Amino acid sequence: MKTLVTLVLLICVLRHCTAAPFGPSTPKDGCCNGFTTKRIPKRMVKHMAETPRDCESRAIVITTVCLKKFCIDPNLPFTKKQFALFKTSPSANGFNVGTCPTEQYKRVRG
Repeated sequence: MKTLVTLVLLICVLRHCTAAPFGPSTPKDGCCNGFTTKRIPKRMVKHMAETPRDCESRAIVITTVCLKKFCIDPNLPFTKKQFALFKTSPSANGFNVGTCPTEQYKRVRG
């Protein structure tokens, strides 16, 4: 009986752990399941794009200089302003000038 209970608990834990990487702010197939409330500084933004039209919810997908992706609500005022700036001229507006902290660590270490 103890073995059965242990096995069931192990399966539940493994099921929970394998589902963890798919958070609400991570795009899957170009679509977003939810939005993050984080404000991504434009110096850390490498790329911005709208989700495809066939997605259930509209969002702006931001890729950072660390290659992390976040889904942002396109109706928020700061998102609208940041996306408009990015579309005009990303390099002239302070985008993609930040560095990923892990890259800084690698340079120091050598």
